[in-house]
Amino acid sequence: MLSKHGCPVWLLGWFCMVAGLATAADSPSQSAPPAAGADWVPPIYEIHRAGGKITIDGKLDEPAWFAAPSCGPFHFTWYKQGKQEQSVAKLLWDDEYLYVGHVCEDAHIAARHTQHDGPIPEDDCFEVIFAPHPDQSEVYFNIEWNVVGGYVDNFRPEGPTKPKAKVWDVEGLKFGGTFVGTLNDDSDEDTSWTCEVAIPLKNFAKYMPQVPPRPGSHWNLNLNRHGGPTNMQYSQWSRADTTTPSFHTPHRFGKMIFSAKSSPFPTPR
Repeated sequence: MLSKHGCPVWLLGWFCMVAGLATAADSPSQSAPPAAGADWVPPIYEIHRAGGKITIDGKLDEPAWFAAPSCGPFHFTWYKQGKQEQSVAKLLWDDEYLYVGHVCEDAHIAARHTQHDGPIPEDDCFEVIFAPHPDQSEVYFNIEWNVVGGYVDNFRPEGPTKPKAKVWDVEGLKFGGTFVGTLNDDSDEDTSWTCEVAIPLKNFAKYMPQVPPRPGSHWNLNLNRHGGPTNMQYSQWSRADTTTPSFHTPHRFGKMIFSAKSSPFPTPR
């Protein structure tokens, strides 16, 4: 579902608040690639259960989204120049779906491709990339989308240096996108774009220790953003360690721990 004005006022306020907390990430010196041998600790995200129905419309207006914790500011791992436009991302889960919601600050939103497995990286796009078995970090999936619903899905059964699976398509994916501004028009300045995605867990059942996940278990995961043709930037939740842009670094993924807590209200003990 697409709307120029689908982003609720409270959500924009939430975005500005988190972006304001990320001021330190706007410094090139703090966004440079980690030095060789630098200590690195994978970020951890505690993903809460969705405590109610999630309508996939790109608005993120359910109480569960409002109360869920943010992943925190994204790192501009390979920053060179230009404005560092931040992203705010949250995740939820239930017995059927992994939910991904994000708001991306963007002065010039590009989204032209709507086809499945089209040239989505030519647009402003967002990616979730994960290994659903913690003991098989080289077996991972990635799904990447733009605000108009074009998406790419891939499966890497043997890690980033081996060919991807010839045939793998995610089944039952639900998508909603909204934006504040105008698409594909650099004559003015836009504000942000928002996506809400539900990914059925059954797609990964063969590669998960348990279906549904057991509270306390975890996936190795990263969240990445690829800028469009204007002010192209690469940003991510967990920083890679390559000198040139590459999101396929499973050894640098963060950890997403499945929680028994429900959002918006914790499950009573």
